Amino acid sequence: MPPIQQFDTTIHLLQKVLDLRSRNQQVISSNIANAETPGYKSLSFDFEEELKSAMAEGGLRPVATNEKHFAITPSRIDEIKGRITENPDRTGIGDRNSVSVDNEMIKLSENELLYEAAVAMLNKKLSILKYAANDGR
Repeated sequence: MPPIQQFDTTIHLLQKVLDLRSRNQQVISSNIANAETPGYKSLSFDFEEELKSAMAEGGLRPVATNEKHFAITPSRIDEIKGRITENPDRTGIGDRNSVSVDNEMIKLSENELLYEAAVAMLNKKLSILKYAANDGR
C-alpha cells in the first residue's frame, strides 16, 4: 500500500526544487572555497532540464493506486537527482584552476533568488491550506 500523501503536487514539486537548489548552493560554495586551489576543476550542478522533462513527460499527472482513488503526488519527481559535471580550465593561467569567482558569485545570486522565490510560493501555498483548514478565517 503506498503511503498517504498530505499535500498536492505543487507542494511536492516545490519541496524537490528547494532540495535541488540547496544542493546547487553547496556546489557553488565549494567552487568559491576552492578558487585559489591549484588544479581544482569547478563543478556545475544541472537539474533544470531533468525537472522540465519530468513535468513535460507527464511526470506530474496523477497515478491511480486504486480503481476509486488517485495519488496526488507525481511518480517521476522523486527520481530527479541532478548531475554534477566538471568544467576544465580554459583560462590558460597555468595553475589549472577553472574557477571564476565572478561567474560563481553570479550563479550564487541567481540560485539564491530562485530559492527564495520557491520558498515564497511554498509559503503562499501553505497559507492557502491554513486558510482552508481554519474555515476561511
